[in-house]
Amino acid sequence: MTVESVNPEASATTALSEPPLAGGGVPLLGHGWKLARDPLAFLSGLRDHGDVVRLKLGPKTVYAVTAPALTGAVALSPDYIIAGPLWESLEELLGKEGVATANGALHRRQRRTIQPAFRLDAIPAYGPIMAEESYALVDRWRSGEALDITAESFRLAVRVTARCLMRGSCVGDRADRICTDLATLFSGMYQRMVVPLGPLYKVPLPANREFNRALSDLHVLVDEIVAERRASGQKPNDLLTALLEAKDDNGEPIGEQEVHDQVIAILTPGAETIGSTVMSLLLVLTEHPELGDKIRDEVKTVVGDRPVAFEDVRKLTYTANVITETLRLYPAVWILTRRAVADTELGGYRIPKGADLIYSPHAVQRDRRSYERHEEFDPDRWLPERSKDVPKYAMSPFSVGNRKCPSDHFSMAELTLITAAVASAYRFEHARGSDPRPRIGITLRPRRLMLRALPR
Repeated sequence: MTVESVNPEASATTALSEPPLAGGGVPLLGHGWKLARDPLAFLSGLRDHGDVVRLKLGPKTVYAVTAPALTGAVALSPDYIIAGPLWESLEELLGKEGVATANGALHRRQRRTIQPAFRLDAIPAYGPIMAEESYALVDRWRSGEALDITAESFRLAVRVTARCLMRGSCVGDRADRICTDLATLFSGMYQRMVVPLGPLYKVPLPANREFNRALSDLHVLVDEIVAERRASGQKPNDLLTALLEAKDDNGEPIGEQEVHDQVIAILTPGAETIGSTVMSLLLVLTEHPELGDKIRDEVKTVVGDRPVAFEDVRKLTYTANVITETLRLYPAVWILTRRAVADTELGGYRIPKGADLIYSPHAVQRDRRSYERHEEFDPDRWLPERSKDVPKYAMSPFSVGNRKCPSDHFSMAELTLITAAVASAYRFEHARGSDPRPRIGITLRPRRLMLRALPR
């Protein structure tokens, strides 16, 4: 199947049918019960029932898209916007005026504001900070104590994001609170997405009170960060300065709410997605120790005895392939939603205006139709002579089109430096209390990863 095959003009003469309804729904909750209980297996199983399948989430009908070409078409088409159950749940955290949730002209203007911070020629300046934080992690792990990898990974991700993109601020001092708040919020938001019980989430139950406390605290932290920067009078060449000096379409400074939402949009993906990916990488190195051996050997060949630096990143090709394969099998962003803004056609089916669509990069990137030995961890599948056989849109960890993550090159450089540093210094084994099973939230990561770092 190609993207061209989903062009509405190609099937204009064909009567469009409604996608089939997936089986297994229950009264009132529909398929939300299965999405809540075992979403990875449920979404992966939908590919056996069609390229587009109808689901019921409570009273809502949602269209699940399973074919790579169709997910690419949805991401690229102007007929589908950022909206739906995922984004409705995220708006409590991200607001409606940040680049993650905005659409149309507002989104385009915001992209223009933040894009310079992620240009290829801007990223080398972040290299020393990424390397410094990576080696600070290596030094901190020399004690031999059991490591809470959840805390370690998110703290690292917050510090790198804050130091690179909001220099001179005091975000680093608030890293632990930010990580604790985000862990609570992303867990609660997934539940609100798949089981949309509306007013029941306002009832002052313990879980709801903890969610609201974390949400309030995070917003307070962001307001403190912005206020301290304004009061300092400092204007370092960073993304926070760009936001504070940004103009709207009328040439006026952007509003306080938009600044607030943009800072949230900087901190949250940088902490949650990178932190989750670091956890998955360390799980992979623990369960496949031969990968760490090969990374160490590559680093030794490329770098020698000095610390890894940004200029080494492009040469560490095997390390990059390990990261790419980790992103394939353990994508932090494992579920996405969109909304149709016009009556349209997808894969021969009618999609009505206003309909919500859902698709899972986790399911698409493990599809046996796209990958040989689809469940096997194989970094060599990303060698040039083999990666050309991967179908288009079967591997899009940073999305595509105008919603493509602007920090993709930043993130790959950061992950490469972290992986090279820790794999060169340590092997890993599970410690008491470790639970590597997937933790299902808005993002995907190991449930509770407790490791012991063994010096090489």
